[in-house]
Amino acid sequence: MNAKFTCWKDSDGRYLGYLNRYPDHWTQGDTLEDLKEHLRELHETFGAEDIPGIKREEELELA
Repeated sequence: MNAKFTCWKDSDGRYLGYLNRYPDHWTQGDTLEDLKEHLRELHETFGAEDIPGIKREEELELA
């Protein structure tokens, strides 16, 4: 299983990012691999629990 994410390197050298399905919930890491591990943890947590207030992106079929 794969999950798309968006990331960038901040001016302090740390990596910031979020899972595209949950764009309001950012995390960070010292390296890109560290960031990916934090994103995996978010994916696991958000996917396993129905947490109130967690906004996520969904897709609507129109036709």
